[in-house]
Amino acid sequence: MHCHLCQHPDSRVIDTRSTDDGRAIRRRRQCNRCGHRFSTVESSVLLVVKRCGVTEVFDREKVISGARKACQGRPVAGDDLAKIGHAVEEHFRAAGQTEIASDMIGLAVLPHLRQLDAVAYLRFASVYKAFQNVEDFRRELDTFDLVPPADRIGVTS
Repeated sequence: MHCHLCQHPDSRVIDTRSTDDGRAIRRRRQCNRCGHRFSTVESSVLLVVKRCGVTEVFDREKVISGARKACQGRPVAGDDLAKIGHAVEEHFRAAGQTEIASDMIGLAVLPHLRQLDAVAYLRFASVYKAFQNVEDFRRELDTFDLVPPADRIGVTS
């Protein structure tokens, strides 16, 4: 790292701290030539590749916003949505991925919504699993096993 004052290319790290919920590292440095102290911030970039091929920086708020839309009118707390956003981001960072297809983000949200609220999950799944008809909803609803088949209305043993 070049010193901001004398442009010397060598400095030593005096202190290192995690910032921004662990997404960045702040380093306090000192120039080996002039002794000037300065700070740097390092962060890894997580990129999203959209369907059209455009690449943009991952935005946790977009994940939370999408989950919030699925949860509209449901008894779901904002803290729960923030936890989903954090968990999804950490999932991809822990996997060591630097580029993620946008579809994969939506699919990563699904298990969290399934645990949180069944209706919100179905709303979100209908988009990200590209449901084509009512049968797709039925199939997905059957995976919840909420009501035994014999107890359903209109089903006789």
